[in-house]
Amino acid sequence: MNTAVEYMNARGYGERVRILTESTATVALAANALGVTEGEIAKTLSFMLNGAPILIVMAGDVKTDNAKYRHCFGAKAKMLTPDEAVELIGHAVGGVCPFGIKEGVTVYLDESLKRFELVFAACGAIDTVIGLSIPELEELSGYVKWVDVSKPYEAAV
Repeated sequence: MNTAVEYMNARGYGERVRILTESTATVALAANALGVTEGEIAKTLSFMLNGAPILIVMAGDVKTDNAKYRHCFGAKAKMLTPDEAVELIGHAVGGVCPFGIKEGVTVYLDESLKRFELVFAACGAIDTVIGLSIPELEELSGYVKWVDVSKPYEAAV
């Protein structure tokens, strides 16, 4: 069983988990499948920070700003490999989310999410999503704090 779905079931949110017939493994695929903007997709990125895994949930239409990341965390951004994500987080890339994760993983929420009332996050698999308000995301993610480590996607090109 999907640990993220089990996590949602245990908290009374299981009926809101959607299993889609198409993949939501990328922001573009998820937005298309759900009929929403890419920004409304709450993508979860996994990093290694000082020897421990962390997750940062940010809007789907932004990228990590390496200078802001370094300023916020005092270290260079180092993303986990797909194998490390499974081993250290508990979810495969495409389904990584802050729900039903392994112990010791610290979760941060990026300021880019605050412009939306409702966001859609992966729920442990490439075809599984859940729509959450920002207060619900705060509650269910177990986040430690809001951070500002993103830049608009178009600024990256």
